Amino acid sequence: MEAQGRENAPVGNKMKGDTWPKVLKYNYEKYDDTRRAMRHKYYGIWQPYTWKDYYLNVKHLALGFLSIGFELGDRMLIIGDNAPQWYFAELAAQANHGAAVGLYSGLPSSEIEILARNCEARFAVVQDQEQIDKLLEVQERLPSLKKVVYWSYKGLTHYDDPILIGYNRVLQLGREYEAEHPGLFEKNVESGRADDICAIVHTSGTTGDSPKGAVHTFETLMSGARNHLDLDPWNADDNVLPHMPPVWIVEQWFGIGCHLLSACVLNFAEDPGTQWRDMGETGPSIVFFWAKLWEHLATSVQGRILGADPVKRLAFRLLMPVGYRMADLRMEKRTPGLLFKLLHAVAEVALFRPIRKSLGLQNARICYTTGATIGPEAFRFFHALDLPLKSLYALTEGGALTGARNDDIRPDTVGPVHKGAEVRITDEGELICRQPGVFTGYYGDPAGTQAVLKDGWFYSGDSADIREDGHVVFLDRLRDLVPLSRGDVLAPQTIESRLRFSPRIKDAWVLAGPNADYVSAVIVIDYDAVGRWAGQKGVSYTTFTELAQAPEVYELVREDIERVNRTLPAGVRVRRYVNLHKEFNPEEGEVTWNRKLRRACLEERYRGLVDAIYGDENEVEIEAQTGHRDGSQGTANTTIRITSVEGGGS
Repeated sequence: MEAQGRENAPVGNKMKGDTWPKVLKYNYEKYDDTRRAMRHKYYGIWQPYTWKDYYLNVKHLALGFLSIGFELGDRMLIIGDNAPQWYFAELAAQANHGAAVGLYSGLPSSEIEILARNCEARFAVVQDQEQIDKLLEVQERLPSLKKVVYWSYKGLTHYDDPILIGYNRVLQLGREYEAEHPGLFEKNVESGRADDICAIVHTSGTTGDSPKGAVHTFETLMSGARNHLDLDPWNADDNVLPHMPPVWIVEQWFGIGCHLLSACVLNFAEDPGTQWRDMGETGPSIVFFWAKLWEHLATSVQGRILGADPVKRLAFRLLMPVGYRMADLRMEKRTPGLLFKLLHAVAEVALFRPIRKSLGLQNARICYTTGATIGPEAFRFFHALDLPLKSLYALTEGGALTGARNDDIRPDTVGPVHKGAEVRITDEGELICRQPGVFTGYYGDPAGTQAVLKDGWFYSGDSADIREDGHVVFLDRLRDLVPLSRGDVLAPQTIESRLRFSPRIKDAWVLAGPNADYVSAVIVIDYDAVGRWAGQKGVSYTTFTELAQAPEVYELVREDIERVNRTLPAGVRVRRYVNLHKEFNPEEGEVTWNRKLRRACLEERYRGLVDAIYGDENEVEIEAQTGHRDGSQGTANTTIRITSVEGGGS
C-alpha cells in the first residue's frame, strides 16, 4: 500500500529565509519592537520580549560564544526548563554555523555524560546550579567540553570553576566583540545554508537503549514546520505555551519553526509547577501535548467531578451525553436538529465552557496529540467539549508525516499524508517513508543509519495501514505487536490507552508473557485520585504500596479492566493483572521523559513479576522503595497480589 501527500497551499514564504536565524532577522526587520515575540512569567509578572529583543539576544549571545572560542560545526548542549534563554542559545549556536543538542533537565549526570560524549559537545548552556553540578560531576570524562554558560545565578556565588561563565557576561562579551568585529553576525547569518546541520534531536529511547542523536538540517526541520502550517495556518495573533523545551522533535517544529514562520507569541510558564495556572492566564490558541498528557487531563476532569457537589455531578451526568452526541454528528458530517442545537447551547454555557477554562483551553482552536496512540474514549471526550483534537503522526528521524484538517478529523486515524511525503506499507506491515523532512543520519553511528535508511526510504519500525480514503491508521511499534498462541494479535498501546482513561489508573503496561497464551496488565494507580476515594470509603493506608495493594483498590481497578474488556475481542482481553507498588519512573529508565513505556527495561526489571503472573501464582514478593505521605522514603520487601478477571478471554 502507498499514499502520496495531498496538495496544500504553500505557506511560510521562503523569502523569509532558509535558516532559522534568517527568519528571525526577517521578523526583526519587519516588526522591530512593535510586536511581541515572547512572554515569560518571572516572579508573577509577565515579561515581554519583542522581536527586537529576540534578535539582539541571539546576536550578542552568538558573538559572545565566538569570543570564548565557539567554532564552525561545534555542538552545544542546552539543558533546562522551558525559557527564552533556551531559544536564544539554540539560534545563537545556529547563527555561528553550529548545532544545538537539547537534553531534558531531569536526566541524571550519567546519561548527560553519555549523550554529551556521543555528540562531542564543546559548549553547554544550562539553566541553574542543578545542571552545573551534574556537568561538574562528569567534567573529567568530557574532555571536549570547554565552557558551561548558565542563565540562573541562584546558589552559584561561590562557584569558581574556570569552565563556568554567566549568561549576562557572555552577552556583554558579545557586545564588546561586535564593536571589534562590526557586521560579523549579519555576515554569518547570511552565509548560512538550508543544508547546514543545525540540531541533533535525540530519539525517545523506547527500546531501552540510550537515545540516538538524529541529525537535522534547516531544510529537514523547516519541512516539518511548513507541513504543519500547511495543515493549520498560524498567525501573528496566536498564543502558544509550549509544555516542554525543544528537546523533542515536535517542539523543534512548533516552538521554534512554526513560531518563527508565523510570528505568533510564544509564552513561557514561570516554572513547571505553575504550568497549568500560567496556561489559564495566557489562554493559548494552539496546544500540543503528547497523548498521555491529554489522557491525564481527561481523567483529571472526571476525578474532580467525582469529588464535586451533587449539583455539579448531576450536570455532568446529564449534559456530557449532549456533547458526545454532537461530537458524533460532526464526525459523521450530519447536521443536528434545531432543538438539539438549543440543548447543546445550554450545555456549552453550563458545562463545556467552564471545563475548557479550567484546563486553560478556553481559546484553543488547534489541538494536537502526538507521541503515542490516544484512547478513543479520551479522544471523544475532548470533542464532546468542542475541542478539535487531532492525532498527528511524526517521527524524530522520518519527519512530520500526517495530520487531518479540522473538518476531516477521524477518531481512529492520524490523518492523510502531508504534501511532498510518500508513505508505503511493506509486506511485513512496516511503514516506510521518504520526504524532505527525513533526517540525514544518526550522529556518529553509520551502521545505525544504514539500518533504517535504505534507497532513500526511512524504515520507521511502526506497524500501520493506509485506508482507501488516504487516512493512515497507526497500530503500534512493529516489535511490540505480539502474535498470541490462539491466532489473535495483541497491540498493547490500544489497550493501555483505554485503561488510562480511568481517573483511577495513571499508567498501564500490557503484555502477553513468554508463551503468549493470554494478556495481562501491570497497573499503576493514580495515587491522588485513589487516595481521595480511599478517604471517602474509609480505606486506611500510609504508603503508595499499601494503597495499591488494598483489596478494595484491586476491586476498583477490576471494574475498569472489565469496562475495557467489553470493548475488546475475546482473544485479547486482559485475564490477569497486578497493581504495581510504585509509579513508573523516567529516572530509572522505565519510561521516557515524555512518558512512553520502555518495554525492554520493564521486562528486565520486572521479570520475576511477569514470571509469577504467567506461572499462575497469586502473589510475588519484591523489594520496593516505599514513599510515605510525608515525603519520606524507605525500602522493604513487599508482597504484590496477582488477580484474575472473570470473562477475560476463553
